[in-house]
Amino acid sequence: MCRVVDLKQAVLAKNDAAAHTLRTELTARGTTVVNLLSSPGSGKTALLERELGLARERGVAVAALTADLATENDALRLARSGVPVKQVLTDGLCHLEAGMVGRHLDGWMPEDTRLLFVENVGNLVCPASYDLGESLRVVLASVTEGEDKPLKYPTAFGLAQLVVVTKTDIAQAVEFDEDAFRAHVQQVNPGVEVVLTSARRGEGLGILLDRALAVGAGGAVHAPVMAQQPPAHHHHAEGPVHDHAGGPAHDHAAGHDHDHDHVPGHDHAPGHHHAPGAGHGPGHGHGPGPESGPGHTGPGSVTRAVHPHSGVVPTR
Repeated sequence: MCRVVDLKQAVLAKNDAAAHTLRTELTARGTTVVNLLSSPGSGKTALLERELGLARERGVAVAALTADLATENDALRLARSGVPVKQVLTDGLCHLEAGMVGRHLDGWMPEDTRLLFVENVGNLVCPASYDLGESLRVVLASVTEGEDKPLKYPTAFGLAQLVVVTKTDIAQAVEFDEDAFRAHVQQVNPGVEVVLTSARRGEGLGILLDRALAVGAGGAVHAPVMAQQPPAHHHHAEGPVHDHAGGPAHDHAAGHDHDHDHVPGHDHAPGHHHAPGAGHGPGHGHGPGPESGPGHTGPGSVTRAVHPHSGVVPTR
């Protein structure tokens, strides 16, 4: 058991270092990263497509990286907005990691990109523990998911810097209790903003874009209480979190009930070492899979660059 915990600590420490480096590099070039997390079917792709289109209309240079276990459906949808889009196929890996993001941006993202939206794998467990080098972490939930969603997934909602409710056009039909949902959000993340949206009707359209641009311009961003827990509290049973300079903290218990093992063979020290400027280094494996280059973090991970109006072009 101790060996498993040590490996998990090492994996997260490696990710934290990569996230710190990526955030520093992208901030220096004027790019703000927005990490979007939600359950499958929350409507985040539909909302993101509308936000990307609005950004293009406003002349804001944006790009999107979207991750799924399989299919390129989301990338093809987002490409209709006319902005640069890349699909990452994780081949079963339940989350993105900072090293993956950095590797897939190399040589692809336009230099003048002001905003990079990262649509994480549909999952509110694993992704919650991984800092992707973002400057704004957004958690979305549709009105169909129930008002108690924040209580069921306290790490994801507790580390959010913005909470977005989707599909409000059907809120009455599904008897969504907005007051109860807001109360539950505040219970796990006091003070975080909750925004109501409907991609179909255009309700709340542009708020996500505005908040991201404000962060990029140096505006204040919500600081979750959970992310401010003392870094010395490394209790892996119930999940008190440890702090990451510049990025969200993570819960070791809630975020690591994976259906894959972080296999032995990582050359990591057992402890957490958050060395500023640490490189991305060779990635860590998640079970058998095709061999790949440095930074690879999933079995057989594949990327596709999606060019508007021209289909999907494989990239390596």
